[in-house]
Amino acid sequence: MAVVREFTLPDLGEGLTEATIVHWMVEVGEVVAIDQPVVEVETAKAMVEVPCPYGGVVTARFGEEGAEVPVGAPLVTVAVGAVPDDLAGAGPGTGPDAGAGAEGGTPDAGGASGAPADGAADAGSGNVLVGYGTSAASARRRRIRPGPGAGPTAGVPRPPGGVADGSAGAGAAEGTPGGSEAVAAGATAVGAIGVTAAAGTSGAAGPAEAGAVEDDGRTVAVISPLVRRMAREHGLDLRELTGSGRDGLILRTDVECAIRARQERETAGAAGAATTVGADGVAGAGVTGVSRAGAVTTVGAVTGAAAGEERIPLKGMLGAAAEKFSRSRREIPEATCWVEADATELLAARRAMNVPGAPKVSLLAVLARICTAALARFPALNSTVDTEAQEIVRLPAVHLGFAAQTDRGLVVPVVRDAHARTVEELSAEIARLTETARAGGLSLAELTHGTFTLNNYGVFGVDGSTPIINHPEAAMLGIGRIAAKPWVHEGELAVRQVVQLSLTFDHRVCDGGTAGGFLRFVADCVEQPALLLRTL
Repeated sequence: MAVVREFTLPDLGEGLTEATIVHWMVEVGEVVAIDQPVVEVETAKAMVEVPCPYGGVVTARFGEEGAEVPVGAPLVTVAVGAVPDDLAGAGPGTGPDAGAGAEGGTPDAGGASGAPADGAADAGSGNVLVGYGTSAASARRRRIRPGPGAGPTAGVPRPPGGVADGSAGAGAAEGTPGGSEAVAAGATAVGAIGVTAAAGTSGAAGPAEAGAVEDDGRTVAVISPLVRRMAREHGLDLRELTGSGRDGLILRTDVECAIRARQERETAGAAGAATTVGADGVAGAGVTGVSRAGAVTTVGAVTGAAAGEERIPLKGMLGAAAEKFSRSRREIPEATCWVEADATELLAARRAMNVPGAPKVSLLAVLARICTAALARFPALNSTVDTEAQEIVRLPAVHLGFAAQTDRGLVVPVVRDAHARTVEELSAEIARLTETARAGGLSLAELTHGTFTLNNYGVFGVDGSTPIINHPEAAMLGIGRIAAKPWVHEGELAVRQVVQLSLTFDHRVCDGGTAGGFLRFVADCVEQPALLLRTL
């Protein structure tokens, strides 16, 4: 007999109390395996795929995409040990699902099953769902939805009355007129884990599904779940966009530009219609079926749109960043000092490192190595302030954060134990974290507990900045653009590659002498990279 288990939003760590549902990965009536991701949520730190510790049939789903869910609130309910009748009876040589690899609900050759035997799923996976889920490998499969008029025999049975998140029952699916996405007849294969797509066939995916193969065989080049969500919310067909990212990747800016362009077209069209309204308020030539009240409403809407007012909720990562910036300014008495340095020799040293066959070293990695050397000399800047105990806490290890711009906004990945890494190791780790950040896959551990931040704002083409310290850290080193400028070199005027360095620091942890000494050491190493040899 099946037992219904309720799976609630687990504690995702770092004191997070809520998350926003970004994308449901299962439907009501689908079979899920133990530790299979069922929903993708966005916390104030990162995107998280939340795995369910129970295996069985999903009987209810709570919350719509875009809704905020507090920790401890129900996400789904699962009938543990239950297998839909059409799945339980599937076996070799029976119906369109022949050869599915499951007979009578028994596990397949891989040993995975949506309804584990011996009541194993009754107690769940036994893994603690903190951070990014359980330790077991997550079972993945393609979601298949029933087409119009398809009943439980289509592979996804649904209980009467719809699902618990308020969406319609059988036949209702997001983004498709008529409430469902079509599935090619006979194009499903039912396994012990759930429903998968048979080779050579595919369902008609919605326009905002990442990696979905469309009717013309084209794959939508999009990675970010946020980009997919924005497209869904605005009814935008990603197939019509050309991405500006690498290999045609569709970025958030591409979607935003497309949305703005459509809004401008609609505004222009509405404005054109408004000009046909005569002095007496009656629609003129070219406008039919528009009442006087309707015309007034249209003109009012156009006027409001022309004002350009837009309200963006401070939620998720945006809200968390706003709170952190505000807290930093409230609590930290910051000061900034800066200096210009000749980076010509630094660039030459980097070119010498990048010889054929050697690991590639980025300029940011060289600057990171200079940072760790400077912090070894001036440890006061690798600290934090305990406001409750009224103590300065000097930290033994350097966990170096660096600012990275992504589709979801600015994030600060953290290189653990940066002080113990070589410049090649720093370069490899920075590259890994950057790629992971752009794909939206950074874990909480990779985004938190930094002790010092390196901010390369020179990539934006600016020389200087007075950044806000990444609370609760005590300092941030800023790197401006490196540009050719006139410079006195060895007593003569020459054109050199010059960079502006700035240090923003918490005046509670040190005075200007310490901050100036740190910044001067960094500038000297930029001008004479050989000085780093003294710190080894």
